[in-house]
Amino acid sequence: MDQVQKKKLFDVSLLKRVFSFAAPYRRYFYLSMFLTVLLALLSPVRPWLIQLSVDKYITNQWAQMLMIVTIIQVGLVIVETAVRFFFSYITNWLGQSVIKDLRVAVYKKVVGLNLAFFDRTPIGTLTTRTINDIEAINDIFSEGIISIVADVLMILAILGVMFFEDWRLTLISLSPFPVLILATYWFKETVNKSFHRVRNAVAALNAFVQEHITGMLVVQAFSAENREFGKFRNINKDHRKANIDAIFAYSIFFPVVEIILAISLGLMVWWGANKVLNYEVTQGVMIAFIMYLNMLFRPLRILADKFNTLQMGMVASERVFKVLDNQDYMADNGTHAAAAMRGEVSFEHVWFAYKDERYVLKDISFQAKPGQTVALVGHTGSGKTTIISILNRLYEIQKGRITIDGVPLQDYQLKELRSRVGVVLQDVFLFSGSVYENITLRNPDISREQVEHAARLIGMHDFILQLPGGYDYSVMERGSTLSLGQRQLISFIRALLYNPAILILDEATSSVDTESELLIQHAIDKLIAGRTAIVIAHRLSTISKADQIIVLDKGEIREMGNHEELMRQEGYYHKLYTMQFQKTGSSV
Repeated sequence: MDQVQKKKLFDVSLLKRVFSFAAPYRRYFYLSMFLTVLLALLSPVRPWLIQLSVDKYITNQWAQMLMIVTIIQVGLVIVETAVRFFFSYITNWLGQSVIKDLRVAVYKKVVGLNLAFFDRTPIGTLTTRTINDIEAINDIFSEGIISIVADVLMILAILGVMFFEDWRLTLISLSPFPVLILATYWFKETVNKSFHRVRNAVAALNAFVQEHITGMLVVQAFSAENREFGKFRNINKDHRKANIDAIFAYSIFFPVVEIILAISLGLMVWWGANKVLNYEVTQGVMIAFIMYLNMLFRPLRILADKFNTLQMGMVASERVFKVLDNQDYMADNGTHAAAAMRGEVSFEHVWFAYKDERYVLKDISFQAKPGQTVALVGHTGSGKTTIISILNRLYEIQKGRITIDGVPLQDYQLKELRSRVGVVLQDVFLFSGSVYENITLRNPDISREQVEHAARLIGMHDFILQLPGGYDYSVMERGSTLSLGQRQLISFIRALLYNPAILILDEATSSVDTESELLIQHAIDKLIAGRTAIVIAHRLSTISKADQIIVLDKGEIREMGNHEELMRQEGYYHKLYTMQFQKTGSSV
């Protein structure tokens, strides 16, 4: 799992890349920057008008001018409020638009990545990247760089007016500022470390919860609730500790800022009062300076917090861009269409490893003629499932060549290739939604009539109609409301509906009862005619009629031939068959 590492605040290249996603909304970005400058210019105007009113219009009893200035101030309040509203709305709108585009880009990238990436990356980590981290990037716009620029410009504008009015009074007022700078630096560093720990803890929590909810059946079946709860409690404790450390820093920093503000006001009043008595400073300047200091400290209170928010947004963006920059995807440079595929499969000295050079397939060579049924047999871990995984390019081989109809797999368009290879896996996955949606995978080109026709061929049509709502029955996540056999049959309909040239059955009958197995076997007998079928099964009775049986052991081919030939050899297949015969007490 990736750990959030401390990163320099202004990584210009990274920040530039984040803002490149705002390019389609550049008008709104420029508008937000204009509003930033406008807010900075408006901020010192009202205190200056109050100063003018006290020193000129009240002193000289110019009631008419005082009324005009009051009306102007009310108008300024309305204008400033409206500007702040539009500034806040536009920056947040901009941030939400950017993360919408980013989330689409990340999800599009994720669904195209090689399966090897998912083998080594926890799902919870990817969930954090797609949701939490991208949400943090929104803060770069809403509370980060634009907001920081607005606060800095306002501080500079106020300081400029203060120095223009009375530089000595300004310096006296700002004399406690070195303490504020030290306190701000301590606060920023402390909260920054805590936020890094919080992000890591959130990623750990997401990964842990997702993994254990998915595997809850195993946890409960082995009474491991207490042990796993203990692990969760430790991760949650780390998350709590990181948040409390951040809260502690907030609890200290903000009172310190209030104390420094009070000291600044006290020094200003102490020094300014003497000057007022000596007519060196006007009363209006004193009143205005009180307002200036309050306006100055308001952004300073949260500026350090905004810097941390910006930095966390930068860290999140770096993690998101790592996903976008991941090149572990299946290259789709093929130009060959698969519409007329006949289904002649050829493996030529194929070597494959999931990692490094730890080969799980070693020098595999065989050929399946169009319309033939080829069975793969062997112990668990012998490489049966790996063969079908590389046949439809879920993984890329390291050595050798695989062809269909004489055309290398890489030359086929990936979408075309997989549309012509139907797969029924041992571990059936159904999505949340209706039976109909799970069969069609929400493909609008497949009609209800086609689905019902395929269901009738499997013998599932009557069963589906008995469900509440029929084909609109909700199967819930992972098909939890259906039995293993029913899920297997639905996935079989799903594969047959696409009328594949090559049909792959990976332990397709291993999780079903005898009646369901007979249904599937009947459908297989009808539908593999004229179609190449590659069948994996532990039950040798299901593949005894195959045209060719390939016996695998530790990633190598031990024997090849049909059932009768292999039995006459009295080799590895004969041994497997005899073992099953002795266990079941009956032959095929």
